[in-house]
Order: sequence, then structure tokens, then C-alpha cells
Amino acid sequence: MLVYEYLPNKRLDNFIFDKNKSTLLDWSKRHVIITGLARCLLYLHEEGPERIIHRDIKASNILLDDQLRPKISDFGLARLFPGKDTHLNTFKISGTHGYMAPEYAMHG
Repeated sequence: MLVYEYLPNKRLDNFIFDKNKSTLLDWSKRHVIITGLARCLLYLHEEGPERIIHRDIKASNILLDDQLRPKISDFGLARLFPGKDTHLNTFKISGTHGYMAPEYAMHG
């Protein structure tokens, strides 16, 4: 079981797709969210004890704390990369099609 801390701002898509809340995300706050998300992905891909590929990064899987710092959620489709491998061929394409890289959607 994975337990998250309480994140009062819920998910990023609640801000992006809400007309009232989207005005709260000026470019400086968006930059903080983007760089924070890049740090999260760098940790998962390179710096963590295990190499993890999430495979379903989208706005509804990004949680925001009280200072709009992002945290990645929903690791249901995630894969562990063995050893120091940098590429792994998957035969079953997983994730939300509109959010995946085109080369992954076409070739796995």
C-alpha cells in the first residue's frame, strides 16, 4: 500500500481545466510546477535506488501541495528497469495515448 500526505491543492488538472483556478497559475507558478516535475522524473529515472518508468504522466496524476510543488501519483502502470539498462522493449503499450511519446505509442 502506498500512502500519500494530504495535498490540499489536489491534482494539477483541477487547476488547468477550471476557468477560475487556471488564472491562479501565472507563468512563474507554472515554471515551478514544470521544474519540480522534471526533478521528480529525474529522480525516478536516474537518481533513485531503483530505476522506475511511470508510463502515465498526465495532469491528473500530478498532485500539488500547499505551495504548488508537484508530486507524482498513480504508479499502477510503472515499470522497474533492471540494473543499469537505459532501454527496455515493451510489447504491451500502456498509458494514456494522448500523453505518451509518439515513438512509444507506435513501437513500444
